[in-house]
Amino acid sequence: MSARSPGRRTVQSQTRRKGRSTKSAATPQAARPSQRTKGRQNARIDSTIAAFLHYLLSECHLADNTAAAYGRDLRRFAVWLGPRDPGELSLSDLSDYASWLHGQGLAPATLARHIVSLKMLFRFLQLEGQLDDNPVELLGSQRLWQRVPQVLSPAMVTRLLGAPAAEDRYWQRDRAVLELLYATGCRVSELSALPTRDLHMREGYCLCRGKGDKERIVPLGRRAIAAVAEYLDNERPELASRGPANVPWLLLTRRGRRLARETIWEMVKKYATRVGAPEDISPHTLRHSFATHLLAGGADLRQVQELLGHANIATTQIYTHVDHERLKKVHRKFHPRG
Repeated sequence: MSARSPGRRTVQSQTRRKGRSTKSAATPQAARPSQRTKGRQNARIDSTIAAFLHYLLSECHLADNTAAAYGRDLRRFAVWLGPRDPGELSLSDLSDYASWLHGQGLAPATLARHIVSLKMLFRFLQLEGQLDDNPVELLGSQRLWQRVPQVLSPAMVTRLLGAPAAEDRYWQRDRAVLELLYATGCRVSELSALPTRDLHMREGYCLCRGKGDKERIVPLGRRAIAAVAEYLDNERPELASRGPANVPWLLLTRRGRRLARETIWEMVKKYATRVGAPEDISPHTLRHSFATHLLAGGADLRQVQELLGHANIATTQIYTHVDHERLKKVHRKFHPRG
């Protein structure tokens, strides 16, 4: 008996050691399902965003640039979301997301667009039957993050539009770009994609295609018409000869291709620096200035809404705030009790 006992103990100890090694080997295996679950959840939100973007393009007929902007916003949401399920988020969680966006240093208008993108995604999930409730609708309005847009004075606009000079390469094209941005209030993407056939010089208007491919007629002033005519007569034929046959776009690069919106941004920055305009000026600043100067001159808000192509007049009302600020300054300067 005494000789067998050590053998039993040896077998038992080996068994225990084997059991312990089996458990320790099983521990990483037990962790793997959570890794796979996390991967599946991340893949799930990615596939949801892809389906949503397809829905925007194919069924809502949004412009490619608009859908791309929604996609960028929602990819940022996916980073914040991590392995969680969107359907399990509470209003408190979503408020944390808004705070997280604010901490990223986003501009107020960009932050507001992120919230709109998220609302659109959750509405899509409701339509697909994946959500019963939509807590995103309870988040604060975008007006909470709106700010008064930057506007140039009429004198600064005149200096900026006159900045392209004969020593600049393709200066007549550049002047036509600046004149059209201010004369029409077009978005830079609309101007970049403007075909020559949509420009009606004799009648004094152009046809702009905005978000969702919606069309609107925008009048052209005498100076804009003159600048475009000079470009069409002197520079565009040469540029067009370097590109594909029958290139449709009005504004061309030196290789005869469509002038990209990024190039127009750089152009505006270049001439703004030359005339001493604010450093953070952009093509959209000329759109803001267009709307504000019209309202300051007595234009009706609905007319400005139509010219800008805004679907909602609340978007246009931001420009009334700009004019109110100007009036406040006038009041403070000239009123005896200002």
